[in-house]
Amino acid sequence: MAAYQSIIAYDGTDFAGFQRVADGRRSVQAVLEEALRSVGWSEASLAAAGRTDRGVHARGQVIGYALDWRHGAETLTRALNAHLPRDLSVCSTELAARGWHPRFSAKRRRYAYRAFVAPVRDPLLERYAWRWTQSPDHQVLRQAADVFLGRHDFGAFGHAPIQGGHTVRTVFRSEWDFGDRAEFTIEAEAFLYRMVRRLVGAMLAAATGDCGLNDLQAHLADPSKRWERKPAPACGLCLEAVIYEDSDTSASAGASA
Repeated sequence: MAAYQSIIAYDGTDFAGFQRVADGRRSVQAVLEEALRSVGWSEASLAAAGRTDRGVHARGQVIGYALDWRHGAETLTRALNAHLPRDLSVCSTELAARGWHPRFSAKRRRYAYRAFVAPVRDPLLERYAWRWTQSPDHQVLRQAADVFLGRHDFGAFGHAPIQGGHTVRTVFRSEWDFGDRAEFTIEAEAFLYRMVRRLVGAMLAAATGDCGLNDLQAHLADPSKRWERKPAPACGLCLEAVIYEDSDTSASAGASA
């Protein structure tokens, strides 16, 4: 029996989220575990670096599992993909180091949120990006992203994934890039539930004049003052990478988000 780690990618549109759900709805975890059982896996549950929400995509999610496999890691990747649907794939697999855990060994996570400006619906883009009907102020978006850099209590913008857990997080990277689409990249040690989507919604509100940068700063200063506006939709969010000691799980294969 050996420990393995795999980088996976998925289009989250038709999944109820990563985590297995009691009511039997289609989840990334459940589909992965079914594929693993097809190659002899017998654990009760696989481990993952994080739990993406319903509709959120990933190209750098990481899972860990133990398996008695007599062939190489590349063969294991191919074997698993043979049992997976079109909207979920294993990008790569390797043996895991002793004591490694996909969640607890992670140092940082990187998410990207994508949006585009169009006056009418675009069915091809809107599966993976938020459509804005008007262009927001790019300079204000960049200034708003800077507000979230550093160590803050983000309790106003999300809930701890574990009941009673703390809501302080350190954001190492928070920046917008503008080309054919607007792309927000954020990197932190960990995230709160729906934190990124609420931050994107808050930045857009500031960039369209619905609130000021001082409102964002006030919510950071007083986490009990909940950000009540609607979060950005899940379709634009993608887990890009999980970063460990000296490695980055970014993968070019997988869901286009």
